[in-house]
Amino acid sequence: MRYTLLTVAIAGLALAPVSPRAGEMPLSAQDYAEIQQLYARYNVAIDTGDAEAYAATFTADGVFNNLSGHDALLGFIKTWRERLNGASRRHWNANLLISGDGKTAVGSVYLMLLDVSTKPASIAAVGSYTDSLIKTTQGWRFTKRTTHMDGAPPAAGAPTSGSK
Repeated sequence: MRYTLLTVAIAGLALAPVSPRAGEMPLSAQDYAEIQQLYARYNVAIDTGDAEAYAATFTADGVFNNLSGHDALLGFIKTWRERLNGASRRHWNANLLISGDGKTAVGSVYLMLLDVSTKPASIAAVGSYTDSLIKTTQGWRFTKRTTHMDGAPPAAGAPTSGSK
């Protein structure tokens, strides 16, 4: 594989830390990698129904939307799987943005929820998450995660804004 100087420069820019504010330590490349893995562990845990692994992506008092604490997070996975068709859903994230000071961070990411019970798979919902994170002795964890779902698309043939 051939690499050009431009390719190497662009790859280097992708890993360059954001300049910190006065008195702050920037997130390291290791922090970014660990936070990206946290997002992946969250998706795999919810999609496989692993309630303990899901709850472990949060702090003990972590909040997901209106649910707070370890037991509530475990209960959510049961509800997700049994009543909300979660066993047929897959979470896909894109456009992850992370900023922080090495101890805490905020993140945002797009969400696409696929329904794999349809053939072919179909988009069940789209939205985004906004997140607060903290670096613990066990690694990065969510302290608060909020879902913002986009509205349903207009029905086929329905007028859209600006059309008559």
